[in-house]
Amino acid sequence: MADDLSSFSKDVLLVKGLKSSTLVWRLVVLTLAMVCGVYICSICLKQIGTSGRIGFLDIKVVQKPCPEPNIEPWEIPYVHYPNPKTYSREECACHPVRYFTILSMQRSGSGWFETFLNSHANISSNGEIFSVKVRRSNMSTIAETLDTIYNLDWLSSASKNECTTAVGLKWMLNQGLMQHHEEIAEYFRIHGVSIIFLFRRNLLRRMVSVLANEYDRNAKLLNGTHKSHVHSPKEAEILAKYKPTINSTMLIKQLKQVNETTTKALEYFKSIRHIIVYYEDVVKNRTKLLDVQDFLKVPRMDLKSRQVKIHKGSLSSQVDNWNDITKALTGTPYESFIHEDYRR
Repeated sequence: MADDLSSFSKDVLLVKGLKSSTLVWRLVVLTLAMVCGVYICSICLKQIGTSGRIGFLDIKVVQKPCPEPNIEPWEIPYVHYPNPKTYSREECACHPVRYFTILSMQRSGSGWFETFLNSHANISSNGEIFSVKVRRSNMSTIAETLDTIYNLDWLSSASKNECTTAVGLKWMLNQGLMQHHEEIAEYFRIHGVSIIFLFRRNLLRRMVSVLANEYDRNAKLLNGTHKSHVHSPKEAEILAKYKPTINSTMLIKQLKQVNETTTKALEYFKSIRHIIVYYEDVVKNRTKLLDVQDFLKVPRMDLKSRQVKIHKGSLSSQVDNWNDITKALTGTPYESFIHEDYRR
């Protein structure tokens, strides 16, 4: 009897143990099922959310970086990739651009010289920008104007349909340049701007051109219109008829002043990459323009200008009081001006 009771107790305990173990496993399986269900639902919700927004995705095209130009290491600061605000360069976006400025003085042939540059398919020289006083009123306005030009946002007749390789302007020494020379030189250094110095060797010839141009501002010899530059031999002949009278007493002082100004300009900007070009050299030999193209790193082309030279021939035939001028300059450092000439 005792054995039967003992056996019965063992069976009861075994059954209870089996039931308890089965319940645990069921709970484990149920928990796993719930976790998997939550995970699957979250994935589905993400997919639904994505499909709901897919029509509104802002797909941006990542532009490939421009290939490295094949240049010497020292040239790197002078190579730029402007991003104009006023238009898109599109196919020219990876076409490198170099910045330049022509530093000169009035009646030194800068207008004529600039027409040669602008006849090049890839050069844009935007003229005498700082002749407008407000643009040179302080360094802030100067920098703002230069930024617009070098960012290719200055639209003018010099703008090109072809990809621009060199962009710049013409800047006279008396147009804020000398007053702000330190800040401007720093701007040129930071932005990699190269300088083309354009001067005249014969300052006496320049003086004749200055006086004749000032006279025509009032006289307006060409049918009541003043023209600083002409495009026909007939117009040049009319303007050349006027022979100025030069103040021989003030002549030495004036020539010295002009010479000192150009010397200062060369000193102020000597640390900037530059080339010095003389008007007379270009008149005598057009191949000098090849040196300028090489300096700007543009493809060599045969450059043209429609402008016609006004004062030709001997200098003695263009001054009303030539004998006084000869006496004033003989025996001075400027005596060579009355002898030097060119025939073209």
